[in-house]
Amino acid sequence: MAKINNFQYLCLILLITVADFESVGAFDQPLLGGKKLIIGIPFKTGFTEFVEAKLDPTTHQLVQVTGYSIDIFHATKDFISTYYGFNVSYEFRPFINNDTGLSAGSYDKLVEQVYNHTYDAVVGDVSIVGLRSRYVDFTLPYAESGVRMLIRVGNGGNRHLNMWIFLRPFSWDLWLSIILACAFIGASITFMERRNNMHNNNNHQDQEPSQGSPPSHHQQFKGISIIWLPITQLFLPQRESVGKNCSKFVLVVWLILGFVLMQSYTANLSSMLTLDQLQPTYLSVDDLRTNGVNIGYPTDSYLSEVLVDKFKFNKSKLKNLTKMEDYQKALDKGTRNGGVDVIFEEIPYIKMFLKKHGSNYMMVGPHYRTDGLGFAFPINSNLTSYFSRAILNITQNDSFMQPIERQYFGSSDYDFEDDSDQLSTSTSSDTPSLNSESFAGLFLITGVATFLALVVSESNIWTKPVTLAKVYSQKFLFSPSWRKSKQSIDGSSTSKGNKICCVSEPNSIPESPSRFPNSNLVLETVV
Repeated sequence: MAKINNFQYLCLILLITVADFESVGAFDQPLLGGKKLIIGIPFKTGFTEFVEAKLDPTTHQLVQVTGYSIDIFHATKDFISTYYGFNVSYEFRPFINNDTGLSAGSYDKLVEQVYNHTYDAVVGDVSIVGLRSRYVDFTLPYAESGVRMLIRVGNGGNRHLNMWIFLRPFSWDLWLSIILACAFIGASITFMERRNNMHNNNNHQDQEPSQGSPPSHHQQFKGISIIWLPITQLFLPQRESVGKNCSKFVLVVWLILGFVLMQSYTANLSSMLTLDQLQPTYLSVDDLRTNGVNIGYPTDSYLSEVLVDKFKFNKSKLKNLTKMEDYQKALDKGTRNGGVDVIFEEIPYIKMFLKKHGSNYMMVGPHYRTDGLGFAFPINSNLTSYFSRAILNITQNDSFMQPIERQYFGSSDYDFEDDSDQLSTSTSSDTPSLNSESFAGLFLITGVATFLALVVSESNIWTKPVTLAKVYSQKFLFSPSWRKSKQSIDGSSTSKGNKICCVSEPNSIPESPSRFPNSNLVLETVV
């Protein structure tokens, strides 16, 4: 076998190097320079904030293309040119039927044009889904996305309300506390008014009550009236229903408590009834299938296949909608009038709709996640990695993103991400019932005030024991037997030979002369 000399070896290395350079150049050159990229864009009449292609009405040639997605593409292209030194030349071509000037198909068909080499890339609001990844490579998403339901506010009002909803503003323990408070106040007033009751009863016992005359206090303060009295004073106040000032004081305190309870009850019940109108009738896909309502979805979207294949909806119940105005009209009509009750749409489009019509509609239901919106390139294209890096840097630059968001969405803080503090979340939770802890302070004040009124009103009850205590203390503490026992105890404690003179204390109450006929002072000498 002939040996390869150094010259031949060097020539072989050169040939391999040139061949490798030509093979790499044949792959890179058409993508990064030299060839103009043909970029397909969607042609749509609704939600043009992302992509809006204006055509010549006669020739159907593209005149101008604008939109949020287009500005993101321009920014990423300039970033690649600045930081990587590649000048990407391109030409936008709308995906239309050249004869009619209308859209040539769905987004899936648009993406397939890259796989068929009709387009070198697709730029627009293209959702990154698994089925499309079989034909193209996607960049990193420049906008987060997901699928949720859009409904009209007020659909929940068609539901049957609970017949016991009037009890819901207060919890069971608060209702029990109110009943106990009524019983306590009624019993206290009845007890304080018992003397007036007996007096009025004596005055009326010999008289026949005339027809239509007001009931006596005796009739007012017996039986169930113990609980009924505070309630009648709250809603039907009567003059001279009670006589004593302490009873009137208790009623005033009770009226304050009742006023606060009534206002709180009214406010909480109104809130419950209002929120019930905001509650969506359909919270899940199962509810939609069970009720057989019409469902809307965007035209030329992959969601039509998802609704049929994944969610198992009847295809006859699906209605495709194009413009934002179509969404509004369909939701306003409802299923009964040929419209729809729910629209499945991606979150960026729902938020755009809510920014314009947010007062009457809301986003509800579970969040079906997608990977967001991105650009499509051929499989294994090195442009995908360059544009992904550029998108990552552009979307994190607030100084660049805020002007674009303000231009197309009306605010600089527009966020495509799903936030948990949406109106639908806030209204989906029921208004809690008020419990006794909410009014514990008022009940405590009412109880203390009523107790003090009882103490003041019934002073004759607690003054009698005090008087008796004084009498018995005088009787036993200053009786002769007590004095003798005291003298014996004091005498035994003194030393022998001392004399103690025991004289009645000047502050003591003098005894009756009948009991002590010899009332002279007594001097005793203890040996």
